[in-house]
Amino acid sequence: MSDCPRIRLLSIDAHPLLREGIAAIVNNQPDMQLVAQAMNGQRGIESFRKDRPDVTLMDLGLPDMSGVDTLLAIRSEFPEARIIILTTFEGDFYVQRALEAGARGYLLKTMPHNELVDAIRQVHAGRKSIATALASRLAEHLADEALTRRESEVLRLVGAGYRNRQVSEMLFISEETVKIHMKHVLDKLGATHRTQAVAIAISRGIIQIE
Repeated sequence: MSDCPRIRLLSIDAHPLLREGIAAIVNNQPDMQLVAQAMNGQRGIESFRKDRPDVTLMDLGLPDMSGVDTLLAIRSEFPEARIIILTTFEGDFYVQRALEAGARGYLLKTMPHNELVDAIRQVHAGRKSIATALASRLAEHLADEALTRRESEVLRLVGAGYRNRQVSEMLFISEETVKIHMKHVLDKLGATHRTQAVAIAISRGIIQIE
């Protein structure tokens, strides 16, 4: 294996300890080498341009721009970029968005080291790698009808504690329209009340409450 070129990796993550851990795992493999690290999306894009890694490991929660936006920016310049999302976000909506943006893998930071390096090799070989539990969750919701942008806005505001009248004023729609949107949200998420709908949407990554 030492005669073959090593898989060159870039790590994009805001947490220094996590990057150091990835460096230790990767550089301990006979067929891998960490060639660059970046602490945010912009530096990650610059590092990709400069180092042209074979595989990139990237978190979704970056301080300056989202991981999905970073992924889209890299792939707009380098369509063949092989990028694996390595994150703590488990919601199926996060996975779906990342895959639609062109991610070749979606892994959780809690996974064992041996599974991480196996996934890197799979993606480098041209295959995809998605954590088994996440793949099952994604398949479970594949046929679900997605919330519209307006429905997501209404639900996010409801989740932030605003009442129907306040939501209607903030979105310049009638209070009756807010109620209709919420009825559709409950139906689509299989929820029986607003609080449950918010909880489901947060756990799946459909909305985020600041």
